[in-house]
Amino acid sequence: MVSPSVEEPARYTRVKQHLKDGLAAGTWAPGERMPSEAELVAQFGLSRMTVIRALKELQADGLIERSKGSGTFAARLHRVSATLTLRDLHEEIESRGHRHHANVIWQRSKPASQTEADALGLARGARIFHTAIVHFENGVPLQFEDRYVNPACSPNFLQADFTQTTPTQVLFETTALWRAQYSIESALPTGQEALHLRIAADEPCLVVTRRTFSRDATITIARLVHPGKRYLLQGEFQP
Repeated sequence: MVSPSVEEPARYTRVKQHLKDGLAAGTWAPGERMPSEAELVAQFGLSRMTVIRALKELQADGLIERSKGSGTFAARLHRVSATLTLRDLHEEIESRGHRHHANVIWQRSKPASQTEADALGLARGARIFHTAIVHFENGVPLQFEDRYVNPACSPNFLQADFTQTTPTQVLFETTALWRAQYSIESALPTGQEALHLRIAADEPCLVVTRRTFSRDATITIARLVHPGKRYLLQGEFQP
């Protein structure tokens, strides 16, 4: 006879792995309701406490969100893979104990050029949102952010005060992020970028191009330009 101390982990692990596999396969989109405790109890023939243990561990891992009275939901992308994606710059600066402020250069609606339309999966001439913002750390320009947004994904995007919040944070809060792509390269700034970053036109920059998607549309594409001598991109991986 197997003792409860040995049998219990095997039981709750079945539930946990089943839900992890479903999340990885896209069975539940970010923010979508997942099976309830009662449904999992009936499906696996386990006790409610065993199912709750599996859900609590998934919640601790950042894979699901639980709300009393509302149910269990697949976590949004930025919570699921926070260690694999770039942090919001405002949070990054404040985590160092420094002061962030932003100058907004553009905050407008405009017809998409062919290149912009292709990047967002829209027709040429479709209305898109465009922001250009310079982010400062302790008064020194650290990033020039040039961003295009699909209005269908975040209709009220342009109503935000980007001197008080960031486009990244607004999109985290108003869209269901499904996946993201990014590239990192060393490149020279454009004339406008050099001017606003207060650097020479021939000064190398770290340029990050990032595009995010909902399950059925492109949400945004952003070009993030950092003076190479002022910015260090760091990460961590733990298998």
